[in-house]
Amino acid sequence: MIGARSTSKCLTVGKLYCSTVQAAQCRRFSASVPRRTNTLMETSGFSDTQLQVRDAIGKICSNFPDDYWAEHDESGKYPHELHTALAKDGWIGIALPEELGGAGLGISEATMMLHTISESGAGMAGAQSIHANVYATQPVAKFATPSQRQQMLPNLINGTYRTCFGVTEPNTGLETLKLRTQAVRDGDNYKISGQKIWISSAQVATKMVLLARTTPLEEVKKPSEGLSLFFIDFDKSKPGLDLKKIKKMGGRAVDANEVFFDNYVVPADTLIGNEGQGFKIVLHGMNAERCLLAGEALGLGYAALDRASKYAKERIVFGRPIGMNQGIQHPLAEAYMHLEAAKLATYHAARLYDQSTTDESITQTAVGVACNSAKYLAAEAAFTACERSLLSMGGMGYAQEYHVERYLRECFVPRIAPVSREMIMNYVGEKVLGLPRSY
Repeated sequence: MIGARSTSKCLTVGKLYCSTVQAAQCRRFSASVPRRTNTLMETSGFSDTQLQVRDAIGKICSNFPDDYWAEHDESGKYPHELHTALAKDGWIGIALPEELGGAGLGISEATMMLHTISESGAGMAGAQSIHANVYATQPVAKFATPSQRQQMLPNLINGTYRTCFGVTEPNTGLETLKLRTQAVRDGDNYKISGQKIWISSAQVATKMVLLARTTPLEEVKKPSEGLSLFFIDFDKSKPGLDLKKIKKMGGRAVDANEVFFDNYVVPADTLIGNEGQGFKIVLHGMNAERCLLAGEALGLGYAALDRASKYAKERIVFGRPIGMNQGIQHPLAEAYMHLEAAKLATYHAARLYDQSTTDESITQTAVGVACNSAKYLAAEAAFTACERSLLSMGGMGYAQEYHVERYLRECFVPRIAPVSREMIMNYVGEKVLGLPRSY
């Protein structure tokens, strides 16, 4: 079985592309692996490493058919088996340093991984089961001290730890700079008090990447100051920590939660980077998340179109397959083209994100615009694909056994989170078009 670690050996450390000799080896290696992910998506133009990732993840996901996800969606049972399978081969650390047990690959490859998981039929639930472990650890890997990285990341990569990401609060929503959860220094510890909401995987997580206020909002000179980032033990048995599960529309195999802190004690050495600089640090992970979520949305869209196309070829009405009718064919074809366009935007953004770590000519504004644009376009394309796929299948699209209804319920997530469609348009209007700030 191909693992993330073996894939990384085909790379020069820190590079996204193979050398000439290694590239030939990669092609032979990749060609020997049977493709298990549907081929509706055009795969030309991807690097050999991305295609290796796609093949290997597709092989793992083939052990988790659609019925597995339908059952877990209905029961709300967490997909522990998928997390275990991915951790076994090192995929949890796909974009984390090799010296810590990761693969040392980029967000380009991580996006392909989550895209492939979603496209396999696992959808948002499957992807979200490891989502935070991939992107929320990016700021930790970049800004933690060497001893912190050694203490915090290897056990996350091997699956011993699982992390969740604590940013959003019920009374601030998208106003991240107005977060109220406090971390008050008390000797060698911090005491955390406040509330977070929409925290995925908190029921199973043993760690949390937490953004909290170490300086009261009223005392900071700039809104971006006074927030600090922590990587904390998330121990539900300790006093001062409580959870409430949120019932939701889709992706029910992965829990979403309200989290309550009341003088929850964490050691001071869980602080990542400098106190008060947490917002700047966490932005490093937020752009990565935009790319990952875009990939997950694309996977949903392609999965829905694949099912609808097969159904349209097999369903006979009035003596002919319904796929012959332009009323069925054209909406699906248009949805496919939107997905392909969003795919190009998504992998451009991921490549830009990766290259910005070594190319100083690539500004963070350029990365932010690309990542936000990709997330927006992929989410909209996925919604169109899922809606049209369901409608083209008529009553069977509404039936659970065909799974497209599950994809449609889940495709609302990338339209809403982690930032709304409207806020992305605000951002592009201001940063690209130079229009007055509207919020």
